[in-house]
Amino acid sequence: MKGKLQSMNSANTGQIMLAKRIIPCLDIKDGRTVKGVNFQNLADAGDPVELASLYAKEGADELLFLDINASHEKRTTLLQLVERIAQAINIPFTVGGGVSSLEAAAALLHSGADKISLNSSSIINPSLISEISQRYGSQCVVVAIDAAWFNPGWQVYMNGGRIPTEKELFSWAYECQERGAGEILFTSMDHDGTKNGFAVDALQTLSARLSIPVIASGGAGNMEHFAELFNGSQVSAALAASIFHYGEIKIDDLKRFLRTKNIVTR
Repeated sequence: MKGKLQSMNSANTGQIMLAKRIIPCLDIKDGRTVKGVNFQNLADAGDPVELASLYAKEGADELLFLDINASHEKRTTLLQLVERIAQAINIPFTVGGGVSSLEAAAALLHSGADKISLNSSSIINPSLISEISQRYGSQCVVVAIDAAWFNPGWQVYMNGGRIPTEKELFSWAYECQERGAGEILFTSMDHDGTKNGFAVDALQTLSARLSIPVIASGGAGNMEHFAELFNGSQVSAALAASIFHYGEIKIDDLKRFLRTKNIVTR
């Protein structure tokens, strides 16, 4: 789904701005939603079908499902769980984890996914981005990039943050765009689960360099963090997990807050 253009009400800007998206993320392990800090110390966060249904009712714009152990365990994503979630919601649904072939992507789309998220498999086989994009359209391809700051730059990791690679965030994101990715999902491993705010500077650099939408992930702790993100960068969407899973923030409340800051949401 494409965000509709809406005008800002702020007298200071008079800009036309793309409506921002709020996206809850379901990190799945052994069929349950989990969440940790800096990709470690995972704790149970609830039933994924129940959470997905709740978020759709609260006004989430999209939902992201990541089978976080699929690549590490060298298996495909849990198709039956994907089907159950797809049947419970009426919003765009992105699924990732262990998608290592065109056939695996096709199976997920057939099971109810609207978009496919690639991470480790795109690093191992970058041509997979082009294969899926050419077959199903770039709007179906989200490349997720997990990176941590390692002076002098952002180092990309794979296998759920377990394995460092030689790739650098900005150059890899640009390559993904050129190969046909429709969106980039950047998770700062340094910020993940800390609730100290997003990596706004890196996200501004990334979103300014790319012509495709960027989804920000890692660090959301309060409503003000979302306002800081949208005011400080050109990202199209913000993703969060634990603050939604544990009821710290409700999505409809967050959207009302953002409107008071003259930030347009869907």
